[in-house]
Amino acid sequence: MKKPMAPASILYMLIGIASLFIPTPTQSQTQSHFQPNTDEAFTSIVISQRGLDFVKDLLIEKAVSSIVPLQLPKIEKSIKIPFVGSVDMVLSDTTIYQINVSESYAKLGDAGVSIIVSGATCNLSMNWYYSYSTWLVPVEISDRGSASVQVEGLEVGLTLGLGNQEGTLKLSLLDCGCYVKDISIKLDGGASWLYQGMIDAFEEQIGSAVESAITKKLKEGILKLDTFLQALPQEIPVDDNASLNVTFVNDPLLSNASVGFEINGLFTERKRDPVLGYHHENSKTSVFCPDSSKMVGISLDEAVFNSASALYYNAAFMQWIVDKLPDQSLLNTGGWRFIVPQLYKKYPNDDMTLNISLSSPPVVIIAENKIDATINVDLVIDVLEAGEVVPVACISLVIRASGLVKVAGNNLTGSVKLNDFTMSLKWSNIGNLRLYLVQPVMWTIIQTVFLPYANSHLVQGFPLPVIHGFTLHNANIICSDSRIMVCSDVIYTETNNLSQLLSIWIDKYRLPF
Repeated sequence: MKKPMAPASILYMLIGIASLFIPTPTQSQTQSHFQPNTDEAFTSIVISQRGLDFVKDLLIEKAVSSIVPLQLPKIEKSIKIPFVGSVDMVLSDTTIYQINVSESYAKLGDAGVSIIVSGATCNLSMNWYYSYSTWLVPVEISDRGSASVQVEGLEVGLTLGLGNQEGTLKLSLLDCGCYVKDISIKLDGGASWLYQGMIDAFEEQIGSAVESAITKKLKEGILKLDTFLQALPQEIPVDDNASLNVTFVNDPLLSNASVGFEINGLFTERKRDPVLGYHHENSKTSVFCPDSSKMVGISLDEAVFNSASALYYNAAFMQWIVDKLPDQSLLNTGGWRFIVPQLYKKYPNDDMTLNISLSSPPVVIIAENKIDATINVDLVIDVLEAGEVVPVACISLVIRASGLVKVAGNNLTGSVKLNDFTMSLKWSNIGNLRLYLVQPVMWTIIQTVFLPYANSHLVQGFPLPVIHGFTLHNANIICSDSRIMVCSDVIYTETNNLSQLLSIWIDKYRLPF
């Protein structure tokens, strides 16, 4: 069966699905101070009607399992039975033990998301008791037994409002109701006259009790769901240096075919210190998936990726010492004998290291069907002489690379390959260098050291903030002007209720409770 509360959850998951998608930042290309602004959105998520239906069905299933068994209050009534007189009747231990849903749908509108369940049935069990006395028989007569009840034509509807409350998603119940169309009662034992009396006496009250109980459970579920949504973190830790800002920006966008969410989506430092980075401009991160049958679409502005590069650059993460090469002879001055003769002459057969560092954050530019990156690198040649490190020259490289991204599980992963590079001598303590002789060496270092090192990190990817238990499935990636779009289906892999999910988030992200 299903329970109206599911709808709400539907949204949560959607959000989950929604938040589900990792922001990675920066947008433009320029240099200046990067000040993350939580009022701007660089990642957007759109959930299609098919995605809503998927979550709706899943949540209905989970809601039904959580609502049954449901105990109804005791019902007492006195009725007049022809030839019998006044009969006191009591129904107790009335329990809804099964709910079956045959039809349901989710409808989007300006007011919010409406969830409608129609044609549902539910089965109840109960105990009955009656007593009476007549002038003919002054002694009280009583009997007891059990009964089964089937409720037909159960309809449940609710409308949920979605809003942005200080960067979190606010869920409100705008309208809800439950209606019972028909009831049939089967008694185990009892006189035949009792059956009609039971129908006449309790049909309306049983129906009303079912309606009230389900509606109450529904309201309680929506309240819990709203509390759960409010508790979701606004930052998702990526590693020791970075977090993803998943603050909601603006109210959700509702149309007749989809619901959209906008989040800031930029990388920020874990300690929220000001960082140097790139100028960026807010852009409209709309999601347009060519395949409209996909459940969810996620748009990542290039600002997301550039904020990541700026953050890791400022964290001094983009520098390392190279003391091993596939061609180890290049780490001895003897290997440079005919490339830079003066180096060998001044430091004959001394070992070397290469100190590689980025002189500025890499710039990512996303265009139609391609991703380009420009990386400015300073390569310092160090000679190891008498136990000391002696810097002898610095070569500046401008590396132009192309990138490839893909979804692996719930991670957005990538790789880069070299397009071309240019080089210039930044400074030298050994005189001029013939750069045309040095260029093949630099090409080898870029291809065998720099790019493999970068790709070893990129292949791990960034975790998409996906709600626990959901996994992206059959994802497609589309590159367009300044953004990457992920269009995907979603599968549910674990069975967790809301309280379990909340516990997972609290434990994983150390939410303050």
